Formats: sequence, structure tokens, C-alpha cells
Amino acid sequence: MNGCGRLGNGKPNGFSKDSSIFKRGRIRVGGEKLVERIVYFVISTAFRRKSVLLLAPAMYITGMLMYMGTFNLEAVQEGVGNSILRRAPAGSVYRSPKLFEHLWPFMQADGGNSSLAMMTAWHVKEDQSWKPCISQAISEAELPVSTGYLIVEANGGLNQQRLSICDAVAVAGLLNATLVSPMFHLNSVWRDSSKFGEIFDEDYFIDSLKNQVRVVRALPDDVFQKFDRNLSNIMNLRVKAWSSKAYYMQKVLPKLLEFGAVRVAPFSSRLAHTVPANIQRLRCFTNYEALQFSEPIRALSDKMIDRMVRNSSISGGKFVSVHLRFEKDMVAFSCCTYDGGKEEKKEMDDAREWSWRGKFRRPHRMVRPGAVRKDGKCPLTPLEVGMILRGMGFDNTTSVYVASGKIYKEEKYMAPLRQLFPRLETKYTLAFPEELAPFEGHSSRMAALDYAVCLESEVFLTTQGGNFPHFMMGHRRYRYGHAKTIKPDKRKLVVTLDDPKIRWEKFKHEMQEILRRSDAKGVEIRRQDASVYTFPMPDCMCTQQAEEETKNPIIDDGFDKSE
Repeated sequence: MNGCGRLGNGKPNGFSKDSSIFKRGRIRVGGEKLVERIVYFVISTAFRRKSVLLLAPAMYITGMLMYMGTFNLEAVQEGVGNSILRRAPAGSVYRSPKLFEHLWPFMQADGGNSSLAMMTAWHVKEDQSWKPCISQAISEAELPVSTGYLIVEANGGLNQQRLSICDAVAVAGLLNATLVSPMFHLNSVWRDSSKFGEIFDEDYFIDSLKNQVRVVRALPDDVFQKFDRNLSNIMNLRVKAWSSKAYYMQKVLPKLLEFGAVRVAPFSSRLAHTVPANIQRLRCFTNYEALQFSEPIRALSDKMIDRMVRNSSISGGKFVSVHLRFEKDMVAFSCCTYDGGKEEKKEMDDAREWSWRGKFRRPHRMVRPGAVRKDGKCPLTPLEVGMILRGMGFDNTTSVYVASGKIYKEEKYMAPLRQLFPRLETKYTLAFPEELAPFEGHSSRMAALDYAVCLESEVFLTTQGGNFPHFMMGHRRYRYGHAKTIKPDKRKLVVTLDDPKIRWEKFKHEMQEILRRSDAKGVEIRRQDASVYTFPMPDCMCTQQAEEETKNPIIDDGFDKSE
């Protein structure tokens, strides 16, 4: 197998030209008849040679592979030579450029209204009015005696670091421990050497949490001396992912009390989603109140937001932000194919080999690009983003901010998005080169600029999963009570994008359905197994009625009212 997929040559093996399935010089591949013939051939051979037991494992494996889609009997090319071959399943092939070519004249003729689209996109009901209420619920009583020092190492990019920081505060609160300002692991992908205080305002962080959790910049010298001033001498506890409150109380707390300081490295997703209410609120307080970006990041992001608002004067200062995950490593890791042909395939194979050292060439790795796209797991291209927004009613006067890393083949793929939205901006166009210079080479600080601008947009469109959109959706829910986030169902979307002859009115209807579904999910209550960082309701937000009950709690007199 080469790269992410195992591709056939479209020609069946084991049949001669005189076979009965060859008629009038045409090869009929795929479908039920071929499957029946293969099954009949295998079974008859097995019985003829009396080797059913020997062939049984092979038959089972073949059946499972066919069931899982390794052999896609329908996903073959059309019109090869004199062959009549079936079209690939709807949504499995990237045909968006053809669709754009077909729809572009209609888009130009359609006089949309960006301001109207901004105003009518969302329908927040009175009973969906939620407000932050964690400050009222968090106790400001004197902190208990510290059980010791908790040292954690956050890994990953900006929002994975954010996740680790908030969970570390929650664990410190759970254990009554003193948290040492989290250290950041130098990630091989992100390659950012930034310290905590270079991304977040450390003084503000410590001061905001002073009534909730003790936080210190560094391990006190007298404690550090007990470990010969060597961090590696401090016990590193290998905590399992998504560990419960009971695990920390039974396994971590005794070690903390015994040694006075413990480490947990790496510390990513090390606390379960379900924790006591006070710890859940502490997570929210840390994320939404205590964590703010460092002064240099805030200063530049404020300038960028101001410039974006002024550029959006036609729509009343409102703009759309898009988190575009179409960097080279993202495209490579997804195993999706676009319209770059052999050159793209070689580039992606090389990128996968460089970053993941043979992971995608293992014998059992059988990922097919068509199946991945059909399953809605391919990153959207800039062109697809542009067509989605135009179909929703955002015209070419709409100001669009694109948050991203370095786009794969940017000149080629960004051109149609700029054609659709001439008022398109990125951090590189909003900020002057000398303003960005201190942030260059620091991917987490650059991502912080994107985060700050996206947070202030009227509409946010997410194109791929990951921590950035999950935190952004939650943060926007917390601030506005309604996410105002467009999150397409890509399994349905790719089917629409795979129809190059679709009528413009039908395409618009499909895109506006995506908008309607996103609007309906703008207010969502957290499920038990979901993240409070994406769904802050109801743990950290209250309706007006609940807020009044919080201010005027009902006194429990000890009697069972059901009797």
C-alpha cells in the first residue's frame, strides 16, 4: 500500500475476455451480479477441493473487508476505454471547482444583502436567554491549608494548553493543592518555545484565582532544595486520561501529602468531564474569567479588531470569521485528495512520511480518501467555504476574517475565496509586518491573535474539528448566550457539493438549512459526557429564572415535600 489508500486499477482479475460477464466489448464492474459471482466462485472451489475449513478464515476476512468498504465495488472511474463503469458514491470525490464554475454566474446575478443576512441569521428565543453566573456561585471563603505543590506540563497548541491550564486549576482545587504556573512542553508540531507569561497575563491569572486556588509562579526555594533543585527528582505521576475525582483523591493526594510536591507530565485531558459542580464552575471561571492574553497580544489584537470593524462599515461593523484548517499537515493527515493530481499525491505522501514516519504505510492502515470525504472528515477548502457563505446570503460586500496557519498552496486555493469575498482579511493583512514581527515563529501567540478576532465576530464558521472551534463555540456561548456559530454537517454537505449541475435556488436552500440547524444548536445544554468548555450551560450559566433562584435560594426545612 502506498500513502493513505490502496487503489485498484479498475480492471477485474480472474476473468478472461470469453467470460460471460463481458458482453458486446463492455466490462460491467460493480453491483450485485459481480459480488454473487465472486461468492459463488469461492464457495464452489472450496467444496470442489474439500477445503472449506482452510478457506473459511480467508472468506471471513474477505467478507469483512468488503463490508468495511476496503473493496469499493462502485467507486470506480467512468468511461475508461470501451468500459462502462459506475460513478463513485455521492460525496466521495472533490468536485467543488466544477460546481463553482457552474454556479458562479448565478452568484454574480444574485443581489444578496450582507446586512440582512447578519440580522436574520439567528433567532434567539426568550427562553434561550442564558447569562454567566459562576461568580455568584463560587465561594470566597478562606482557603484551607495547602496539601502541597502541583506541577503540570501542558502540551500541544494554544487551546490544548488552555485545556490543560483550566483542568490543572480544577485539580488543584479538588486536592486543595497549590498550583505552580503551568509549564509548556515544546511540541514537535507547534515548535513554540513561549512561556506561560508570554501568552497569558500571569499576574492577572494569579490574582483572579486568589480566593479559589493558590497559584505561585515557581516552586518556593526551600521546597525546591529538598529535591536538590532538580525538577526531575520530583515524582512524576502518570495519570490516566479522563481520570475521575476518586482517582485523584485515592492515588494522587496521598503522594502529594507524602512528598510535598508532585508532577503530572504530560497533563492533557487528565480530568474527567463529569466532576462535582463546584469543580466544574472552577473550570469555567478559569477559562472565561481568569485567563486573558498577555498585554502584547491584547494590544495588537485590539488594533486588529478595530481595523476589522472599520472595514465592515457597510454591514454596521459586523463581520464573519472563519477558522480554516487547510494547512499542509492537516491535509496530509486527513488522507483526503483534492484536485492536485500526481503532484499533490507525492507532496502528501512525503509530508506524511516526514511528520509521522511510516504510520500511514503500515499493512493494516487502509484509509481510503473517498470514504473519508463521504464520512465528512475532509477539511473544507477555501473555495467550499466561500460557496457556503454565498449560498447563505452573505454577498461580496461581507467582510470576512480568516483564521489559519499557512494555507496549503495558498495562491491557488485562496484565489476563489478572495474572488467571492473581496473584503477578506487575515492577520497578515490586518497587522503591519513590524507589528507581527515579535510573534513570528511563535505559533501559539499567532493563534491567540486569531482567537481574539474570531471571538468578536458576528458569525463564526468552523470547518474542521479541534480544540480551537470547540473553545471558540463555548466562549461565544458564554459571552452572548447564543453561539452564533455555523457548524456544517459535512456528511450532508459533501453530497450537495458533489452535484455540479445543481440549481442555484436548490443550493441556496441547502446552505440555508445548514444555517438554520446551526442556529437551532446555538444554545445547547451540556450532556454528561461532553466538555464544559464547549457547552457551559447549565454548569456555568443560568437563565433569568435560575439566576433569581441563585440570589434567593429556597431554604430546605428537612421535610420531604413528596409525602
